[in-house]
This record gives sequence, structure tokens and C-alpha cells, in this order.
Amino acid sequence: GRFALDSAAARRALEDRIASPLGVSVERAAWAMHEAASAEYDEMDKWDREGFARLVALALAQEEDEVSLEAAVADCRRVVACSGRIEAQERDHLEPAPALQWLMQAIPGPPRVALVFGREDHGLHNSELQLAGRLLRIPTAQSYSSMNLSHAVAVCLAALPLPQEPQEPQPAASTAALPAQGALEAALKDAEALLLEVGFLYPHTAEARMAKLRQLLLRAEPQEGEVALLRGMVRQLRWASRHGGAEQGQ
Repeated sequence: GRFALDSAAARRALEDRIASPLGVSVERAAWAMHEAASAEYDEMDKWDREGFARLVALALAQEEDEVSLEAAVADCRRVVACSGRIEAQERDHLEPAPALQWLMQAIPGPPRVALVFGREDHGLHNSELQLAGRLLRIPTAQSYSSMNLSHAVAVCLAALPLPQEPQEPQPAASTAALPAQGALEAALKDAEALLLEVGFLYPHTAEARMAKLRQLLLRAEPQEGEVALLRGMVRQLRWASRHGGAEQGQ
């Protein structure tokens, strides 16, 4: 049968639900939907069947009712963020190939990984970049230091390591699994609350100091059991600080 299409309502829905959260035009969002509906998914299904980690490309909206980046990557073992900033850098930026090779490395832990892109108009905020274990920057000419979101995604996907033929499993140097990103963030928030409580951190310096601690842990990549150990230490230290060592004096 036939039905009437309210083109204005359709455009509003497309803009609110897809275009605005991704930071792209309504026209580009509509074309992407057309391409997705027409695409063949055989190759991606093959990747899934062979056990390759899924690549999660996240372009975030900043509206309060949208999911936060922290929540979106909570079940990922590794996170890479794409950043086009060229001002003073406190962290090294990798080119796409080595960054994505690190991201897709087959190691124990949660099956998901995340490649994160910001909105086209302003990119990722500092707090969002701090969630990433590695930062990726696409080399460009000095006269044109950035590119639009769709081109950046295309360049990164082109650099993504191709799936290899199944091989006999090789013994790993360590079988301990990496934690999910959410577990590490929970441990950091628990530690921050304790450090504020005991006076090591102050509200006006907490964000900057915790950013340094976060980067230390992301570089070290503590294993799942080690993150649990850290949380246990924080809980015990909190108990001791609140009870004033009463048990020790008995």
C-alpha cells in the first residue's frame, strides 16, 4: 500500500537522531543510511566468525541525554582516539597504521575495542582524549592541518589491519586478561574520592592530577587482577583513614 511521507518530519528525525549526534549534515547522514542499507556484510560477518575484535567508531554528541564516551567504551579493552590538534602535546600521537595495529592486537580481555572520533565542528574534549590508551593523528600538510570527519574515518579504515588466514594458536607470554575500560575508570574514581577525602587532592587540582594518574595506568595496561588489587587497597585505606587506626591500637 501507499502512505503519505511528511518530509519535514523525516528531516527533523534524521537531523535529531543521526546527523546532529554525528556532527554531519542531514544530506551526508541520509546518504550514509542509503549506503548502509545497500552494503554487503559478508566480509564483516567473516571477521566476526574468525573471532576478530570489532572496531567501534564512535562520533559523540554532547547533549546531556546522549550516552557519554566513558559509558560507550566501558566494555572495551583498548581505546584509540583520533585527534587533529597540533598545539602543545603532552602525549605522543601515532600515525594510523601503528595506532590501529596496537588497537587490534589479539590479546586476552574483553572482545571489543574502540576507535573514537569527535564531532566534526570541535573534535574530542580533553576529558574524552584522556580515556584513550593511544592518540592517533593523520599526517596532513601544514597548510591544511585537519580534514572532515568522513575523510578521517575513511583514512583510518583503510589503514586497519586486514584479517589473516586462521593459524595455529601461539602460546602467549602472559594469559592474564586486560580489564574493561569501565573497570579501570571505576578504580580511578574510587581512588580520586579517597585522595580527596584524605587531603592529597584538592577540588581545584583533582582533575589535572587524576589525568596524569590515568595516563600512567593506561601506559602500564594493568591486568584485570591488578586493577582489582588496586581497588582492594583503596577500600582498605579508606577504612583505615576513617577509623583512625583503631584496630592497630587494640
